[in-house]
Amino acid sequence: MINQVVLVGRLTKDPELHYTADGAAMANVTLAVSRSFRNTDGEIDTDFIHCKLWRKIAENTAHYCRKGSIIGVMGRIQTRNYENQAGKRVYVTEIIAESVRFMGGKAAVWNTQE
Repeated sequence: MINQVVLVGRLTKDPELHYTADGAAMANVTLAVSRSFRNTDGEIDTDFIHCKLWRKIAENTAHYCRKGSIIGVMGRIQTRNYENQAGKRVYVTEIIAESVRFMGGKAAVWNTQE
């Protein structure tokens, strides 16, 4: 079986770093990934893909990246479900990152000489 995903996109907001009760670093980020074709209206659609980062990958991404940064994520798709407060079953699909590459972004993010 193969479960591997490669994405390149822009962060929709600054990564927020959290720590679990046992001290593991974790960050949830959303990547805006443009499709490679135009829709029937001639516009390019964008998918917003939720990714979960763990440990050093989460810490480094939160430290070096900001909203608008372009990153590459390699990982796997994971699904889970839960019951919400209304008693309805909610299904979630997300990417669990195994590696992240910082590929560029807004000039202010990378200018450390200010």
